[in-house]
Amino acid sequence: MKILVPVKRVIDANVKPRVKADGTGVELANVKMAMNPFDEIAVEEAIRTKEAGKADEVVVVSIGPQQAQETIRTALAMGADRGILIKFNEAVEPLAVAKLLKGVVDEEKPALVILGKQAIDDDSNQTGQMLAALLGWAQGTFISKIEIDGGKAKVSREIDGGLQVVELKMPAIVTTDLRLNQPRYASLPNIMKAKKKPLDEKSVSDYGVDIAPRLKVLKTEEPEGRKAGIKVKDVAELVDKLKNEAGVI
Repeated sequence: MKILVPVKRVIDANVKPRVKADGTGVELANVKMAMNPFDEIAVEEAIRTKEAGKADEVVVVSIGPQQAQETIRTALAMGADRGILIKFNEAVEPLAVAKLLKGVVDEEKPALVILGKQAIDDDSNQTGQMLAALLGWAQGTFISKIEIDGGKAKVSREIDGGLQVVELKMPAIVTTDLRLNQPRYASLPNIMKAKKKPLDEKSVSDYGVDIAPRLKVLKTEEPEGRKAGIKVKDVAELVDKLKNEAGVI
């Protein structure tokens, strides 16, 4: 069984994003970048599945600039077998990403695609669902557990108020939640080995996909700063005032 894992290059989760002075977006120049945390979880789960003897190959794919090679190499150092970089220097919307990934799936023929449930830069939470729709495959989103048995995958989904267990007929799409696993750190020897693992470069034109944006960002703003809280004494006075106004003794 082959597993495909899409990964995205985003601002490091430990770095506080800064909005550009003109409000056209987030400042990316001279900012530390890293793999999207949810994608790290997806890579880890794919590697664990292979280590358990239920997969033969883990292929990682990313869409982005040349620097996205570093993100793929990180996944290779964690234990993935090979990588694919679809080079594109501009932002790509979730639907365009899903269409490009469909092209990769048609070429690679994986039995399972594991994606992070969302990217921490745009928080769209759409790509996995759109890819499942384009392929006509079963999907399990926000998973916190997965068990593969033969041609089926049983997943536990995190929903409001508890867990939902769903059995999927493979091939299937799953998206990872935070509690699925704890990603490993790549060791120095594995980082060196990753440099020799195959990494193919593709272009958007190889897949014949229209990636023209459907959305236009009008303005990007910093969130408001936190306001001072209410002191306990003030809360007590406020409660007494409200009681008096309501005629409560």
